[in-house]
Amino acid sequence: MSQLNRAPTRNQKFIGLLDVGSSKVVCLIVALDGRRGETGVLDARIVGTGLRRSKGLKAGVITDLDQAEQSVRAAVSDAEKMAGVTLEDFVVSVNCGRLKSSNFSASVNLAEGVVRDADLARIVEDARLYVERDGRSLVHMNRVSYRLDGVAGARDPRGMAAHRLTADLHAVSADEAPIRNLLMLIERCYLNVSGLVVAPYASGLGVLSEEERRLGTTCIDMGGGTTSFAVFIDGSMVFTDVLAVGSDHITYDIARQLQTPLAEAERIKALYGTLVHARSDEHDDFSYPIAGEEEGLFGQATKAQLAQIIRPRVASLMSLFRERFERNGLKDLMVERFVLTGGGSQLVGMAEFAADALGAPVRIGQPMSSSGGVSGGLSDVPQRVSSPAFSTIVGMLSASIDAGGELITYKDRDVLSRGYLGRVGQWLAESL
Repeated sequence: MSQLNRAPTRNQKFIGLLDVGSSKVVCLIVALDGRRGETGVLDARIVGTGLRRSKGLKAGVITDLDQAEQSVRAAVSDAEKMAGVTLEDFVVSVNCGRLKSSNFSASVNLAEGVVRDADLARIVEDARLYVERDGRSLVHMNRVSYRLDGVAGARDPRGMAAHRLTADLHAVSADEAPIRNLLMLIERCYLNVSGLVVAPYASGLGVLSEEERRLGTTCIDMGGGTTSFAVFIDGSMVFTDVLAVGSDHITYDIARQLQTPLAEAERIKALYGTLVHARSDEHDDFSYPIAGEEEGLFGQATKAQLAQIIRPRVASLMSLFRERFERNGLKDLMVERFVLTGGGSQLVGMAEFAADALGAPVRIGQPMSSSGGVSGGLSDVPQRVSSPAFSTIVGMLSASIDAGGELITYKDRDVLSRGYLGRVGQWLAESL
């Protein structure tokens, strides 16, 4: 923890990360301390953190630019003051725009009989044109595998001989208008977007081990306004989706049924919320203020009564997830491991309740440290961002530095060449 406030050195590099969520805005400033020994992995330390309650957002979508700007400015300012630096460029999470997964193949004939960087670039461009239709924008793309003349197995085909190169790709697109609004928000704060990271992907990197991603695991991130999930197989993300239901809906249920203010309902959920059946809960009561009544009027309820409010909402959420999971053919992929993360996953008994609902093992995931450097996470995750609520922001660092086959693309195009979007450059990981 003492390293957190270490003064920055003259040539030290920093990365700014910004997660604009429905319930909170989180900013991290990370110092890169160079590469470690013979492994060559980067050492990274969080030197600045900023956390503010979100305003002007609902279900991941910006509804009031002025209010959202206040939250982002405050979070960035707090992180910069702690780090002792001022940054202009930030990697930003994306969880809006009705994220949609696509799995497809793209092929090119190799004129020179050898795979060149230009051939990979042609595949990327063809894939972008395929995905970006009907007002959709490409926000993420990663390769699943390569095939040389129909033979699979090549991880890096550059320099290898063949007549035809085929890439099996997974892409995530979003509605263009919400992405425009997100980028406008960042520019209004006098910041630049240096990269976009799909939030479910980042959450998976933040809480799943390399072995879990290789064997096949689904990461479910229960946020405030949304619940997103990402499916990993053979180390790559192969599907993602977002449900417009989150832990805030539990808060609304509590507020309505107990007739208490939303802020009080959130406090009740955090202090007394449980999904566990316990006989003692029938006698474990608490008091709370009644909304709209004269000051000093309180109601009373037991933890057992509170559980009866919470369980139906969580059961409905798990049912919706299972329906979406099965409808997209993911059950056939034999992905039988689930990891829950996000602020909503911290309810007592959530792992056991989800395991019963999904009929598969479930664990609660929190941001992972890695002595090996950024490849699997931060070399040290401070206590203040070590809970499941911060999985996305911690995973964004791995996505930003160690692409591992990921392409994060938001290209200049004629249709976006005006104004602020015209100044958003292209970033393309070379490790496709």
